[in-house]
Amino acid sequence: MAWEIFHVDAFTDRPFGGNPAGVVPDAGGLSEDEMQAIAREMNLSETAFLIPRREAGEFTIRYFTPAAEVAFCGHATLGSAWLLATEAGWAARTDRVVFHTKAGVVPVRWETGADGRVASVFMEQVRPQVKPTGVHGEAIARLLGLTEADVDPRHPLRLAYTGNWDLLVPVRTRAAIDRARPDFNALAEVNRAEGVISTHLFTFDETGARLPDGSKDYDVYTRDFSPAVGVPEDPVTGSASGALGGYLVLEGILPANRTHQVVMAQGDAIGRPGRVVVRIHPDAQGPRIEVGGRAVVTIAGRLRSRLS
Repeated sequence: MAWEIFHVDAFTDRPFGGNPAGVVPDAGGLSEDEMQAIAREMNLSETAFLIPRREAGEFTIRYFTPAAEVAFCGHATLGSAWLLATEAGWAARTDRVVFHTKAGVVPVRWETGADGRVASVFMEQVRPQVKPTGVHGEAIARLLGLTEADVDPRHPLRLAYTGNWDLLVPVRTRAAIDRARPDFNALAEVNRAEGVISTHLFTFDETGARLPDGSKDYDVYTRDFSPAVGVPEDPVTGSASGALGGYLVLEGILPANRTHQVVMAQGDAIGRPGRVVVRIHPDAQGPRIEVGGRAVVTIAGRLRSRLS
């Protein structure tokens, strides 16, 4: 047997930018061990495996880093939906698909431009949550190769969730985020102790946020480290961006009774710039988070043999 496999750059409109994900669009027949081995071979932060369900337009989706399975991955979800819409013809049949993840059900829809082509993909993540962390500013700064003065005291350190738990660290400046050099072994231990997938740095510093035409390129600048699951640095992180969007409202940084659109920049520090659009909608059950952007399919191929 053979399986199609794709390399998709998510949260970018240019090849070799954003965050690359592997996608196997029909993984029926692959065992868990084989999925893990394929993810290790792809050596990307995550590879997604889609298994069509009986209901039209619905898929079970599983995500593997090179080291372990994770419950949810934002950029691989976006990349999978983009692939289905643009390469598999789903955009001609419907405007959405539904992914069943280990974190919950994730509806994904695409928006089209004036030319009728897919312009962006938006996933509705599970309801956001935040809770306190036992990590203090001085300790996390030391693990990140920063100083305590680099941590922004105006906003709290928190654990945040929209499918995965992340440790959110407010930082004063973009320059400080860019010069972070984590102790990955020690940071992985802290992440495991806190039960989080990643440590996600963010700042509202607008240095470099203006484009040549004067328009605004982003609202929040971020960087993400996930050594506990075998990913030292994730270029552009959809799940943590959604968690950050929920945090902004749940912590009162943005008003909870209004709709917000926040553009988050990530990947610039490692030469893979990407932009994540986070939409935060008021709802009686708590904020509703949509995370979206564009993607580019850069490689298409076939898995030629199975492992067993």
